[in-house]
Amino acid sequence: MRTLFLVIIGASYGMLSSAGVFTVLVAVGLVPRFAGKTHTSKKVLIYEEMVIFGTITGCVLSIFSRYCQFGAWWQGRFPERMGMWLGIGVFWQAVYGIFAGMFIGCLALAIAEMLDSIPILTRRVSFRHGIGLAILSMSVGKLCGSLLYFFTELHRTA
Repeated sequence: MRTLFLVIIGASYGMLSSAGVFTVLVAVGLVPRFAGKTHTSKKVLIYEEMVIFGTITGCVLSIFSRYCQFGAWWQGRFPERMGMWLGIGVFWQAVYGIFAGMFIGCLALAIAEMLDSIPILTRRVSFRHGIGLAILSMSVGKLCGSLLYFFTELHRTA
């Protein structure tokens, strides 16, 4: 019964965190921006599906990392060909690093551009007083969550 409860709680937290990732990507308009800059707006659904596929793949690889170590499997089966596979692994790490860097850079620029719209939004909604308190509350909540995470050593349970 305890295991079932942990599975349900873990799946719920996973869905919440992935919903947060997708919300940030939708809020900053990253996918439509990529499609607009590359003049491929007809393929925006493929872009969105690739973002979802990448997020799910990253989640599976990080949760089941023990079963996703293909290098150890190859080394056990074909130890004489490890030099070739190490070269291929380094190549794919470089490719991943380039694409991850481009994605993070574009995300940072999109978030910075979105931050420019916050003063406009606050004027339109007439939210003049208390914006500093709202930002302070969000940062204190983030601090409390981080402290709880590290003091309870949740990072060691994985």
